[in-house]
Amino acid sequence: MINKIVKTAADAVADIFDGATVLISGFGEAGSPVELIHALVDRGTKNLTVVSNNAGSGHVGLAALIENRQVDKIICSFPRTMISVVFPELYRKGEIELELVPQGTLAERIRAGGSGIPAFFTPTTVGTPLAEGKEIRTFKGRKFLLEEAITADFALVKCHAADRYGNLIYNKTARNFGPIMCMAAKTTIVQTRKIVEPGELDPESIITPGIFVHRVVEIASPMDESKLVAEERRYPWK
Repeated sequence: MINKIVKTAADAVADIFDGATVLISGFGEAGSPVELIHALVDRGTKNLTVVSNNAGSGHVGLAALIENRQVDKIICSFPRTMISVVFPELYRKGEIELELVPQGTLAERIRAGGSGIPAFFTPTTVGTPLAEGKEIRTFKGRKFLLEEAITADFALVKCHAADRYGNLIYNKTARNFGPIMCMAAKTTIVQTRKIVEPGELDPESIITPGIFVHRVVEIASPMDESKLVAEERRYPWK
């Protein structure tokens, strides 16, 4: 019988290798797989390329992974927010590379990667510095820019509930990038609030079918990233 459940977050990320490209779900705090990210911090994997909506908050989650000098490059839409302190400092020092991508384009690049589409044309960023070095074509009198799809070695995703087959449902807007990231990675690793028996999930409510998921770990009481940031906590815990 298929069983994709692993016991711990450490077990779930144990084969993420140096130099891997990793998709990390989340829109700010919503949908951010904090426990999986912290397990990756503990593992110490280096030279990562991370694809995420933003570059982390405070000194926990993705920000902790960056602060621990494990990320060489980040591909994201919002590298700096009110509560991002780690990435801006390292970027100013030239210690991390940034590929800035508009949010809609980022989502479509990931979706295309998961759908087997190598590239697509979009009018977004035409005439801006982000268009430099990219192919531009004209369709019906309007200029469009060629954007390549994004795929990855691994995806770290958070969901609300899963079964042992890897079928997933999400909690409202915490869904965000999760479904398309599951499709675009060679190995998808998911943390879930609860694991239920096969058949307990309403088939009409399943957003990500198990074919796109490889490992599931139950984190019944996930950490509240906003609370950790407000308390000025740092990971590894000090």
